Amino acid sequence: MRVIMTGGGTGGHIYPAIAIADEIKRRDPKAKILFVGAERGLEKTLVPKRGYDIRLIPVEGFDRKHLAKNVKVVRKLMKGNAQAKKIIRDFKPDVVVGTGGYASAPMVKTAQKEKIPTFVHEQNAYPGVTNKLLEKGVRNVFLGFALAAEYFKDQDKLIVSGNPVRDEFKDKDKAESRAALGLKEDAFVVLAFGGSQGAGRINKAMISVIRAMNGRSDVSIVLGAGSYYYDGILESFREEGFEPADNIRIIEYIDDMASYLAAADLVISRSGALTVAETTVSGRPAIFIPSPMVTGNHQYYNALAVAEAGGAIIIEEKDLEDAKLIAEIERLREDPETLERMAAASRVCGPDRATEIICDRILEEIRRD
Repeated sequence: MRVIMTGGGTGGHIYPAIAIADEIKRRDPKAKILFVGAERGLEKTLVPKRGYDIRLIPVEGFDRKHLAKNVKVVRKLMKGNAQAKKIIRDFKPDVVVGTGGYASAPMVKTAQKEKIPTFVHEQNAYPGVTNKLLEKGVRNVFLGFALAAEYFKDQDKLIVSGNPVRDEFKDKDKAESRAALGLKEDAFVVLAFGGSQGAGRINKAMISVIRAMNGRSDVSIVLGAGSYYYDGILESFREEGFEPADNIRIIEYIDDMASYLAAADLVISRSGALTVAETTVSGRPAIFIPSPMVTGNHQYYNALAVAEAGGAIIIEEKDLEDAKLIAEIERLREDPETLERMAAASRVCGPDRATEIICDRILEEIRRD
């Protein structure tokens, strides 16, 4: 079996692809899997770490504000299409699976022209443009959220699978994770992050949380600041003479997210599709702060299903106040029964069988062909 996984740009597109690839390899250790991503995406570092080969093609998104810059984008796209064709013909895949991001469109489109079965996975409650454009030629569209169905034309192609999550997020022990990470066993651990690049408003609020809770023995704060903000936060602390105590941990990029989620009592984060999936599979209560700068306000709807089930609290960014966030953390810390109910509700929302549902259908198609 030969499979091309294509997509990337952000972890939200990359990690679902890795989870699908891991399940294919589990079922068929002899399977050959090649990832194809964009030259500027995170996939160029994240995918090789998981032991998979990757090819990179020169594609990027259109600039809707500065139309003149799109001449360069079109040139890159033409070059990317040519490279996609060569990759397809050299690797000779049995199937191509797109998980969103700039590279997925040329790879999936090229595979379709070569009469190779294709699938796409849409992570969000409001679909991206790429997957809506690819719908016509694919065998199936896998959905992370049932809410996304209304935005696709061919309802017979849709399969609500949930979002694939890697196995390491499932049934991970809290005490073992805290010991491995050097976090206090009896502390109330708050894990906050805003994605691989970070989120400025979440970081700003968490800096207030850090100042309020610095040095406390009963609370530990872990902030995944993101590569864009990390140096600036540390520099501002140095300039002000503020020294984070041992109960504060500020990280540029959280590489072992599974362990940090398992160690946490409370998660504070954006509500990208992958974050919601990993948080719920881990069974963690959350305060979701959806990004207002996304298409169709999809992060709000990603979070809504969990909030309505009782597993999360939604604070929209326009309503986020530092003092209120501190008060909410304290309220939950002092109410373990509510936290336990939220954890149980979060776990019920976790997409346990997403990878199995997706791989069952892909393998069925390969055998049929």
